[in-house]
Amino acid sequence: MSLECNHGNASELCVSKVPFFNHLNDEEMFRIAELSKHKNFKKGEIIFRDGEPLDYLYIVHQGSVKNYQIFESGKEQLLRILYPGEFMGELALFTEKTLDSYAEALESTEICSIHRDDMQKLMQQEPSIAVKILQQFSTRLEQTEKLVGQLSAKDVEARLASYLLDLAEKAGSNTIKLPMSKKDLASYLGTTRETLSRRFSSFQTNGWVVQEGQRNMKIIDEDALEDVAAQI
Repeated sequence: MSLECNHGNASELCVSKVPFFNHLNDEEMFRIAELSKHKNFKKGEIIFRDGEPLDYLYIVHQGSVKNYQIFESGKEQLLRILYPGEFMGELALFTEKTLDSYAEALESTEICSIHRDDMQKLMQQEPSIAVKILQQFSTRLEQTEKLVGQLSAKDVEARLASYLLDLAEKAGSNTIKLPMSKKDLASYLGTTRETLSRRFSSFQTNGWVVQEGQRNMKIIDEDALEDVAAQI
């Protein structure tokens, strides 16, 4: 994939949104921005695909991105939805391999990228960057292991309950907003859209949640959801 260079303010703003760069001063930030490249993608456009060389760290500057895998059966497994300041392709910083997933723009999206060689030099010059990257890498690994465990050990109802409780914990409120479409959520939870809709309807019928719009809902009975989430 060819990425056009941009050494202006847009690249600097893009870099400043990334958590593992936010401790750097303006001069250091600008130096990193000079190394970054950016490209705009339309909704539905593929940013990278399975089998391509993993050469870049990709940063979402504007918009949102769906990162997913497709199995031989044709089934799609959503890995995560990324928003401004979030990144993907971090394995490129530590190893040379090919990509094993796809990234697709969910809306008009701007992506900044930094080549592996440039990032490795930066990590040597600023070891604190490497430490912060590893911290976030560890968090992602933990989230992936949790998802794999739920897919293998819990039924759809328990997975959905766990997911809603996690959203509420992150929001610090029982009023939550689904960060993705129900189609993508079904993929993320390893089920079909129809099955997911039936589970949502069941939760509402039981009085555990109340839907307030297309993606907004309120958890009414947190204890009931915790009991369901604990089922194996």
